[in-house]
Amino acid sequence: MTGCSGFVGSHLADKECVYRRVVRSKTRGKSDFFVDSIDADTDWTGAFDNIDCVIHLAGLAHSAEYSEEDFKRVNTLGTINLARSAAMSGVKRFVFVSTVGVLGGATSGAKFSSVSLPNPQSPYALSKYIAEQSLKKLASELPLEVVIVRPPLVYGDQAPGNFGRLVSAIRRLNYLPFGLARNKRSFISVNNLVDFLLLCSCHSKAVGKCFLVSDGEIQSTRSFCDDIAKGLGKSLVQLPVPVLILRFFLRLIGRRHLAVQLFDDLVLDISDSCQALNWTPPYKQIEEMKKLSK
Repeated sequence: MTGCSGFVGSHLADKECVYRRVVRSKTRGKSDFFVDSIDADTDWTGAFDNIDCVIHLAGLAHSAEYSEEDFKRVNTLGTINLARSAAMSGVKRFVFVSTVGVLGGATSGAKFSSVSLPNPQSPYALSKYIAEQSLKKLASELPLEVVIVRPPLVYGDQAPGNFGRLVSAIRRLNYLPFGLARNKRSFISVNNLVDFLLLCSCHSKAVGKCFLVSDGEIQSTRSFCDDIAKGLGKSLVQLPVPVLILRFFLRLIGRRHLAVQLFDDLVLDISDSCQALNWTPPYKQIEEMKKLSK
């Protein structure tokens, strides 16, 4: 597996079935494979000995610090090079962790399903989408089983990004201004995602499929924060500040993207994914929040 030092990868790497990790640290285990970077020129010689499946998590995350060329170099060309090298070395299956962002961004009433058409709206999402298309083409040319997984925001203990900042704020504060935030969003806990990825690595009906995956629960920003507070054992008061005022303030300070994440809709219909693999998310959101570090 790649991306073992990342948030999702660190949870997946703990599973006994992970035989070899791709690492960038010189300090590595006996079976780990070291690389300086993952791009079009990475030499994968010897990485796939006795490996049947690769789960590819590594890549540049959605961030303004990276350019369109950076995303293309790592998320697109790096993925293609990795998959081609794996196939040429006899790897049977390649599980690629993409993003629901390839279908579009969060908007009022946004709901995505297995029949939704791609509409990537950022360089990050576009780099993942082109990688998906390239992998499908590669699978038609070489004996490689490709599985694509598109998750929404992944949360859990020690999660980075906006979820980590939200948890930090709730730890410090007793009041938040989300009392009127009634949007609808899908999330997935890191443990549910890991469970699904492991299933994709071995299930015969996963081959050639592209899956949407989530906890199967729909939350507003208000209810999501309430669950975080419950998990932390904190009392939280949600002040009834109008969402329009919050949006205006965030745009005023240059955080428009945060306003979209906090107040727009992004709902995933995962019924086809569950039916295809006979999968039910094993971990409930409120129980996952209780695992957050106090």
